[in-house]
Parts: sequence; C-alpha cells; structure tokens
Amino acid sequence: MCSRRGRPRSAEADSAILAATRAALGELGWSKLTMGDVATRAGVAKTTLYRRWPAKSELVVDAVAVLFDELELPDRGSLAADVEGVVVQFAALLERPETKTALMAVVAESTRDEALRARIRASIVDRQKRLVLLGRERAQSRGELPREPDAVRAARTADLIFDVIAGAVVHRTLVSAVPVDEEWARMFTALLLGGLAAVQD
Repeated sequence: MCSRRGRPRSAEADSAILAATRAALGELGWSKLTMGDVATRAGVAKTTLYRRWPAKSELVVDAVAVLFDELELPDRGSLAADVEGVVVQFAALLERPETKTALMAVVAESTRDEALRARIRASIVDRQKRLVLLGRERAQSRGELPREPDAVRAARTADLIFDVIAGAVVHRTLVSAVPVDEEWARMFTALLLGGLAAVQD
C-alpha cells in the first residue's frame, strides 16, 4: 500500500515568496508584515505559504539566509587574498537595501525571541561558517596555517574567526554606515592575520 505524498515544493514558488518577503519587509517593517501580504505579493495561496513556513519569523529568516548563501570564497592564491575577497563581497551584500533592511529587522526582533535567535544561528550563522572552514582548509593545504589536531579547539578557533570577521564588517557597514573598500579590507586582513604590528608596517 503506497502512502500519499504531498506535492513537491516548487523552487520557483519558494524564490518568489522569499523575494516578496524581503520587499514587504523593506516597505512595511517587521510589525506590519503579514503572511497574507507576502502571499499576495508572491501570487500564491496563504495555505501554500503556511505549508512551507508556519510562522513569520521562520519565513523572514529564510528570506535573509538565501541572500547569504550567495557568498563564495574564490581561491585567490593566498589566505590574505581570500580573506580580503570575502570581506569585500560580504560588505557589498550587506549594502544591498533588501539585505540591510531584512537583516536589521530580524536581528532586532530576535532580541525578544530566543527561538528566532536559534533559527538565525542555524540558518545564517552556522551555514556561513562554511566559508571559514573552507578558507582554513585551503590555507592549511598551502602550508600557510598549521593543522589543528584537537577538533574541539579547531571548532572554537573557526567560531572566533567567523565572529571577528562578521562582527567587524557588520558593524562598519550597518552600524557605522561606512563603506568597506579594498584598502579597509586589506588593513583589516593584515590585523586579523598578523596583529597590530602588521597594520603599522
């Protein structure tokens, strides 16, 4: 006896819903954003929307997360060049109006919602740590960084690197509202990799 299965999810519908969510969030803000408005903008039934995302918080986080999934770490030949490249790319993503509005709204709301904070960690932070892990692996393969035999310590180091890069770029771009240019990225990378003495050379 075969069990019944629901309709497969449509990637096109998902993309339309997430884009509509970011547009609505930018125009209406978190408090006025409704699932009904998103469904109307995306041209889907509310039942379709609720089957995919039972709550507004889950929908908005996923709408932001898909933007961060665009980030890549192209191999530029050295650890410093790789870091500089991803910093500039990350800053450019944050400067996009849809990213800026959506991210700031969901982070602000998460200060009052532990479940939302957990979803942000799982859907955005943890997924983007892949860039740190990839960059470290490349650098170790080139002989630029030593291998870390202690897996727990290696994981904590990766967390720290992610926090430093993400924190600095988010603060400069969204809090200070100062553009990240190639020179800033170079100086920041020198500080990250070599300490204060490297910046003063």
